[in-house]
Amino acid sequence: MKNNLWLICIGWLITTTISAQQEPPASSTYSFTLEEAIDFALENSYQSINARRDVAKALKRKWEATADGLPQINAAINYQNQLKQPVTLLPGEVTGGEPGTFVPIVFGTKQQASATATLSQLIFDGSYLVGLEAAKTFLQYSNDVEEKTQLQVRKGVINAYGSVLISQESVKILKNNLETLEKNYEETKKIFDNGLTEEENVEQLQITLLQITNQLSNAERLEKIAMQMFSLTIGVKNLDSDIVLTETLEGLALKNIDQSIVNKSFIIENNIDYKLAYLLTEQTRLELKLEKSKALPSLSAFVNYGTSAFDNNFVFLDNETRWFQSSILGATLNIPIFSSFKRSARSKQAKIANEQSKTDFTRTQQEIQIKYDNAVSNYKFSLESYDTAKQNLTLAERIEKKNQIKYSEGLATSFELRQAQLQLYSSQNEVLTAMLDIINKKAELETIINTPNNNN
Repeated sequence: MKNNLWLICIGWLITTTISAQQEPPASSTYSFTLEEAIDFALENSYQSINARRDVAKALKRKWEATADGLPQINAAINYQNQLKQPVTLLPGEVTGGEPGTFVPIVFGTKQQASATATLSQLIFDGSYLVGLEAAKTFLQYSNDVEEKTQLQVRKGVINAYGSVLISQESVKILKNNLETLEKNYEETKKIFDNGLTEEENVEQLQITLLQITNQLSNAERLEKIAMQMFSLTIGVKNLDSDIVLTETLEGLALKNIDQSIVNKSFIIENNIDYKLAYLLTEQTRLELKLEKSKALPSLSAFVNYGTSAFDNNFVFLDNETRWFQSSILGATLNIPIFSSFKRSARSKQAKIANEQSKTDFTRTQQEIQIKYDNAVSNYKFSLESYDTAKQNLTLAERIEKKNQIKYSEGLATSFELRQAQLQLYSSQNEVLTAMLDIINKKAELETIINTPNNNN
């Protein structure tokens, strides 16, 4: 009994240890630069995963179209049991009876079984040739859609990464501002308690202190939400995982300041929307070609081999049963002659659709050019706004510092100090927003010119 008990305990311990090792950890820790986050998202984000699946489906669809023109083999096994055999009436004189009478006769056996295999081959069909070309175009379309998805994922990761950084910077700045405000408030309150200043000065500082406290609480909540959105964007399964972003907002903004990008010539053929629009014109062209091919004859051939057995009893599994062989070789030529102008009407519809797609393609090219010009303008403006915001922040810091000194010396009121502080806080937010704009506007411009996939 003791030995059995020890064996049970050891077995339970081993099983528990293995199960614990196989269970995934409740949370994981990740550390990302921006490029590392992009690479992770391109592999693990939900959009990227489904885009790869779409390409895989397109490959199977291409083979499906190809297989229609390859040899096809089908087999059929047939068994019949005539529970009530049909009766045929023969004239009576055939069997020696009286003229005008009929004799009921049953032909054949009650049961029969057969097995047939057929090999068919398409020799020529214009629709098949067009289908092959269309399948190839569809595969290219799926690849381009995947490329567009990757560009969108990349831009989404950049936006989400920047949103987390600006949230973290906002929390840091608000904490520093709150610390300074609390110090001013406590000092002013002591002065008021000693009867050396008015109560309004304390109240003015208290108003600002409450506002900054509320803003800090909200910023901390937004930081958590921004991190969860970032996790969702890159494809981290556990949204509460510990994630560390190793780049700073300012460092990332400076890295994205690149005047040369706006001086490069715009090659519209590299734009992914241009590629997709062009493939849509190819699709309508192939649809027109398909309708025209339906007026051509089609030729196919087949050969089959079969064997059959007949009996009144079920003896088809017996070795003594006699089986009769058969084989057929044949070909079919279908020649379209007259369809009451149905094919002509369908061809004209396809031609009109092709012309419409060409018109849409021209409009798309113009829209892409406008998007590019707008993206360049927005990027330039973000650079200009960043320079302006930095200058304004320097001035606001200088003004706030002067008012701090004046206030401590009794030369400025708490209201004047509060106005200078609010102006400083606004300038701080403008700098953060300007840095984020540089990152996002650069990403938008790179998406339009397809920088990640083309060396322009």
